[in-house]
Amino acid sequence: MSPRVIIPAVVAGLAVIAVGGWLWLRRDDPRPASFRAEPTSAFYAAIDSRQNDASPLTPKEVFTPATQTLGAMRLDSTRQVTDCDEVLWGTSATGCTQALQATYKGSTAAGQFVIFNMSDGRAADALVSALGKDGFVRQDVVFEAARSRAQARAMGHYVTVSWVGGTASDQDLVTALVALDGLGRVVQSRIVAAT
Repeated sequence: MSPRVIIPAVVAGLAVIAVGGWLWLRRDDPRPASFRAEPTSAFYAAIDSRQNDASPLTPKEVFTPATQTLGAMRLDSTRQVTDCDEVLWGTSATGCTQALQATYKGSTAAGQFVIFNMSDGRAADALVSALGKDGFVRQDVVFEAARSRAQARAMGHYVTVSWVGGTASDQDLVTALVALDGLGRVVQSRIVAAT
């Protein structure tokens, strides 16, 4: 057989194996059943750039004593990372310098919250857009993703992701999502400080 036939056949075979392997490895990366995304708006103009809001977020600032319990869920763990891609699959948080994450557990619902510190509003919008189609945050608390709900918001140079699931009723999951999303209110104090 001619090398002109063998080489393209081998390359094509390797490409098929690579794509198949990528799809097989990616099959365990869950996505929420319901997802809502919001780009940043003029309301967050004062913190549209990290230059206007240079000090990093702290876990104490985001996860206060008042947020230990959210509805029927209780804070289970928190962590802070500087490699934001550690908490993502299928996409990258270009320009991100930190991500703070919390997991919550309850008897019928569990959830997680992540806030990303991006470079500016454009980078924040790009991440929110990518979360809707390319990838998502890694699931760090156990719940059935097929019944889960999530929301991602760009708020100036920040992105928050709230994700809940469980055996609770749909209405209770919505209530839990709203409570979890309330952790993003920390951004309001940054707006006040920047003005």
